[in-house]
Amino acid sequence: MLNQSTKQPINNTSVTVNVAIAVIHYKNKYLLGFRNQSQHQGNRYEFIGGKIDAHETTSQALVREVAEETGIDIHNNTIVKLGRLHHDYGDKKVSLQVYRIELTTQQYDKYRHHGYGLEGQALTWANKSELLAGDYNLPAANKTILEWLRLPSKIAITYPLSYFHAYPDTAPAWLKYHQDHIEPNAWVYIRVKDTRFENIAKQLMSQRLDIQVIVPNDVSHHCLNDHYSTTNHQIVARHLTQTSLLQWSQEVKDNLASVQLRDLSHPLIISCHDANSIYVANKLARHRLERQEPPVMGIFLSPVLATQTHPDAKPLGWEAWSDLAALADMPVIGLGGLSPKLFMQATQYGATSIAGIRQFL
Repeated sequence: MLNQSTKQPINNTSVTVNVAIAVIHYKNKYLLGFRNQSQHQGNRYEFIGGKIDAHETTSQALVREVAEETGIDIHNNTIVKLGRLHHDYGDKKVSLQVYRIELTTQQYDKYRHHGYGLEGQALTWANKSELLAGDYNLPAANKTILEWLRLPSKIAITYPLSYFHAYPDTAPAWLKYHQDHIEPNAWVYIRVKDTRFENIAKQLMSQRLDIQVIVPNDVSHHCLNDHYSTTNHQIVARHLTQTSLLQWSQEVKDNLASVQLRDLSHPLIISCHDANSIYVANKLARHRLERQEPPVMGIFLSPVLATQTHPDAKPLGWEAWSDLAALADMPVIGLGGLSPKLFMQATQYGATSIAGIRQFL
């Protein structure tokens, strides 16, 4: 699957090798190396990275590997965890610790014309759109990393229909508000909390063909896609609640066929509120990867701060939120009491994205 290999031969196949992967980018340009044909997983592009030595933390390994391979010093850059991937190559097992690092303008200007790294490998700056479109020959497991990279910095969440009950016609009022207030090309989680969801979601999607949509996992796949085939491409993920996640875990223990995950056509984004739900989300992510199903794209971890929507929910606060985020094997989306202006602060605590209602529409 992923092509990052250690620089030393591994003879003991029972040993898991920890590898640090640096997804280096400047805006929408991503740095890729190219493996020589004679190397393991040769003739493929790869993200920068290598083995984590026994005495190193992951961050230390990232700084060292990037410096050794490219000469770029990322010591003072913000390093944000994307996730962890585990794979058995057959001849060795690896645990890939994947992190995203954005370069400064000065760093990019200094290194963007370097055609080769310090170890002789060819270097390429790939456009994000081309990278996500599969224009570069990456190993199959990189599909998961590419799905992670699709996540935008912010995700808008729709208001419940109940917020528009003062209007004579609730559904049209909801639809008009969101049609007018969702930003162009935004990612939107359509969360109506109403049995009329499917029809109103289709209407919003058909009127705003520019938006990318997250829909609840329990919404009928048939209803959303069959009659509105032109909007099918807009659905980027299904949302799984923590309750449904824990139900799936119980069904696995009881050896029951899961009805909660019947739609396997889209990646998942899962709501988590504590360490146990994150543990189960990690388990589900591995379960889907082992079966080559669409991956878990990320988790909503909430509430970070106090919210008007759920005033009785005790906020985690940034420190506790960050400790929980570190447990996740996938990107973590901050949710609860946030606004777009807090994005940079959120990344300092481990968020890849932030989400909300009032400040995001």
